Amino acid sequence: MLDQRRPSPLFTPFALNGLTLPNRWVMPAMQRGMCSEGKPSAELAAYYRRRAEGGVGLIIGESSAIDHPSSTVQPTSAHINAGTRDAWARCVSEVGEAGGAMLLQLWHEGALRTDGQALSPSGLAHPGRESGRGATLDELAEIRDGFVRSALIAQEVGAAGVEVHAAHGYFLDQFLWHGTNVRSDGYGGPDVAQRARFPAEIVAAIRAACGSDFVITLRFSQWKEADYAARVAPTPEDLTTLVTLLREAGVDALHCSNRRFWEHEWQGDRRNLAGWTKATSGLPTITVGSVGLDTDVMTVFMEGVDPGARVAEAIDELEERLAAGEFDLVAVGRALIGDPDFVKKVEQRDYAAIKTFTRADLGTLEWDTSIVHEAHAAQAVHL
Repeated sequence: MLDQRRPSPLFTPFALNGLTLPNRWVMPAMQRGMCSEGKPSAELAAYYRRRAEGGVGLIIGESSAIDHPSSTVQPTSAHINAGTRDAWARCVSEVGEAGGAMLLQLWHEGALRTDGQALSPSGLAHPGRESGRGATLDELAEIRDGFVRSALIAQEVGAAGVEVHAAHGYFLDQFLWHGTNVRSDGYGGPDVAQRARFPAEIVAAIRAACGSDFVITLRFSQWKEADYAARVAPTPEDLTTLVTLLREAGVDALHCSNRRFWEHEWQGDRRNLAGWTKATSGLPTITVGSVGLDTDVMTVFMEGVDPGARVAEAIDELEERLAAGEFDLVAVGRALIGDPDFVKKVEQRDYAAIKTFTRADLGTLEWDTSIVHEAHAAQAVHL
């Protein structure tokens, strides 16, 4: 435990590109079901503002479909296109008035789209599960341009930057994972450098269009919603190859998704995925995964289990790892759904006052997880 008489490293400023954050707290993208026809509602804008008022320095908008018709068919998903520009401007303005900064997250569902029209690297939602078809090179170029158009809209409405979603089994993650990317045209196969080529091209295109002072982060994960044991980078050498390509493409920071932030990435070393990524890339990293809770998000969603609180020990461990330079920023998801003042209460060390997240806090959120449920059922047969 760090000396509590000294300022907590969690409440020190941090510079990300040209953006100065007042503390190390980030609210990650979380679907809240508050969109209609792709437009964030006034309720969602107020939701973001409330978390900024509660002390979060950086708010990342929920996963938002890029400006391409293949991106999603989820009925309550957000979109970033010309028709939703004003609604996103309101969100960014609300967060700014509350003293926070905002990134918009760029997302494409890929083969997890369930209407039979999915485009993806190889037409695979997960190994052995076909969904839609592999995109042609011309279609990849169109999708890349859709990412860029949405990034430019984010810039126009005053967002500090964007986060490119390449995690959790969705489109760009389907490129990174060999289990869903068996292309033989230089954009896939066993070589992680080829699998990372298209995500890196998207980052480079956004950087070229939006300029050097526009923040670009990229979220990636080893685990997938359909396979917790999946690994984009099976070895530290593979991880080095991946993150080096992303750094050279123009990423400012990497958002490293663990199911539980305290778990090590490789045996014999305490560092989690964010720790290894920072060491191998030289970039700032964001750690995430069950901060303040004892049950990971997939257990909550797939099994309906309410988590218990794990605040005091989590804060002690985060402070220790942050002070040691393992990572730079900390993303808190469900704990901020449960209590918008989570960050302020942590700063005051008033852990007992924190309202613990429960499934009831999800409200009426609906999400089509049929492919994920099918994959878990298939895994269970083999357990």
